[in-house]
Amino acid sequence: MRVLIAPDEFAGTLSAVQAAEAIAAGWRRQAPHDELDLAPMADGGPGFVDVLHAALGGELAAVTVSGPHGAPVPAVVLRVGETAYVESAQAAGLHLVSGPVGTASSRGVGELVLDAVRSGATTVVVGLGGSGTNDGGAGVLSALGAVADGDLDGGPAALASVTTVDLTAARSRLEGVTLVAASDVENPLTGLFGTTKTFGPQKGIAEDRVAEVDGWLESFAAATDRRTSLEKGAGAGGGIGYALLALGGTRAPGIGLVADAVSLAARAGRADLVVTGEGAFDFSSRAGKVPYGVASIASKALRPCIALAGQVLVGAREMRALGIESAYSLVELVGEERAMCAPAEALADLAARVARTWSR
Repeated sequence: MRVLIAPDEFAGTLSAVQAAEAIAAGWRRQAPHDELDLAPMADGGPGFVDVLHAALGGELAAVTVSGPHGAPVPAVVLRVGETAYVESAQAAGLHLVSGPVGTASSRGVGELVLDAVRSGATTVVVGLGGSGTNDGGAGVLSALGAVADGDLDGGPAALASVTTVDLTAARSRLEGVTLVAASDVENPLTGLFGTTKTFGPQKGIAEDRVAEVDGWLESFAAATDRRTSLEKGAGAGGGIGYALLALGGTRAPGIGLVADAVSLAARAGRADLVVTGEGAFDFSSRAGKVPYGVASIASKALRPCIALAGQVLVGAREMRALGIESAYSLVELVGEERAMCAPAEALADLAARVARTWSR
């Protein structure tokens, strides 16, 4: 039996590469004669650069950029020919936000883009998942040369005093460069479905502050490019998507970009079963996340797709709406403590148990 193993990272415990290897180890234990094809995936969030490097090769350049609160943080730029890939989570990830989100800046992401351009890249692809900032991409614009009558680097709270923004210098610096926002969400920048309302609370913005912070971004958009703030993906990465779109960038679903890079459709067509997974499998997985993207590709290839996850938070009907035949929970099998303390071993045990049902 041919099994394609294509998981996302299990956030906080396993990278996509480690998750794929753990699933394979457990599967081989139960079904040693099955042919396994490992295709670690990403949707633009953490692991985006690592997955693309494994698939495409290229050169990794280590750089140091500004973190959300100004401290230097390490990051990498992947160069493949004239295309550079960067990951916003490395410069502005949730794990880097140690102070108030209201003062957290996305400047480091702009510095990553600038480094890629200075290295000679003519196309820069920015993975937007996993951001801990919510500044509408103002820090990105500042790093690339935008100027305003207020502080673009002080996080969303500083945007309340901004009334004019000039993007001329930033656009000039990017002349001849194609910007691509690899986004796993379609939210606009502001409003009921905007980045603050949808993702703010999980970044530490109190519910009673959401309207105020959204108002700051509304003012910033009015001073910069109101029409672009309404576009799909403008709210990705706490508004980093908005900054890239305002500078003439385009949006591409991160999962589709990675799937093309690893030739996932062709590999699914050669498989008998497709296995995907992520840390928490819930209905938000439909919003451009790895399991839904992998399941969609498996469906087009007329192959069944199952999911292994840290937690399964959807019922059978919702699961099938996402294109998943069955989903299996790590926490239900081994308990939350072991799932967190020994995630690779626990995931291998779950894979071995699932192989009893699916391998033939």
